[in-house]
Amino acid sequence: MSGPVVAAIDCGTNSTRLLVTDGSRAVERLMRITRLGEGVDGTGRLSPDAIARTVSVLREFRSAMDRDGVQAVRMSATSAVRDASNREQFMAAAEDVVGIRPEVLSGMEEGRLAFAGATAELDPSNGPFLVVDIGGGSTELVVGRDEPVGVESMDVGCVRITEKFLHHDPPRPEELSDALMEVRDQLEDAVRAVPELNDAQQMIGLAGTVTTVAAVELGLTEYDRDRIHHFWLTRAAAEDVFRTLATESRASRLGNPGLEEARADVIVGGCVVLVAVLRYFDLSGCLVSESDILDGLASSLLHR
Repeated sequence: MSGPVVAAIDCGTNSTRLLVTDGSRAVERLMRITRLGEGVDGTGRLSPDAIARTVSVLREFRSAMDRDGVQAVRMSATSAVRDASNREQFMAAAEDVVGIRPEVLSGMEEGRLAFAGATAELDPSNGPFLVVDIGGGSTELVVGRDEPVGVESMDVGCVRITEKFLHHDPPRPEELSDALMEVRDQLEDAVRAVPELNDAQQMIGLAGTVTTVAAVELGLTEYDRDRIHHFWLTRAAAEDVFRTLATESRASRLGNPGLEEARADVIVGGCVVLVAVLRYFDLSGCLVSESDILDGLASSLLHR
């Protein structure tokens, strides 16, 4: 191994993920759908079942880190935990299992770490980049070349849009229209706050919605990080996948290679956000990145 072995854990609204790396290679990448933020938009609280699911996965991750000889860890908690009145219950349980306390990141911090991970392999002269990190409860927009010059966090994500707008299976046209309007309104607010968002030359799409749309477009029967990472997803392809998935029932959606069952009920909500961003900024497509906030967290440990 070339350097110290470090780990990053991201406890997101929809998934919980682990990256173990020695700086030169990823020793391990694990992702589990845990739905930590299930129902939090309506109740303002993390449910006991959601906490239990996530803590169980953190126990699995702790075993993996012990096996890999991890020497330092950063663990983040994002939108769902930020918004929950009982977040201390989850924080204490997570710390008990992992050995460190989760850092509850602001949308700004989340965006900066995502930008660092997503742009590490890119030539700044191809920027400014618009990094769009579509999570379960929030979406971060970050613009810059080698450093962020503007960060904006929107309260839209695959879980939040699904729970708030998409109540039928498949969603009704008016539900999709209302959801798209909500994202457009929040994008208008974001651009008012950070006008530099309009200057971006290339969009980089992060997280499970974007990688799933890419996998469906590629027709991947098995997940293949090398084929998804830096795949160019055209706007036309994104619109086509959105149209297909949004007009199918959940059961029918599962017939699409590249769509894992655990994402089937929230993928349309995620597609709403992705397509709305591409439309709003009139972009021809986006570069799909598998490097994101996890890579940013790990990098911060390696470059202390």
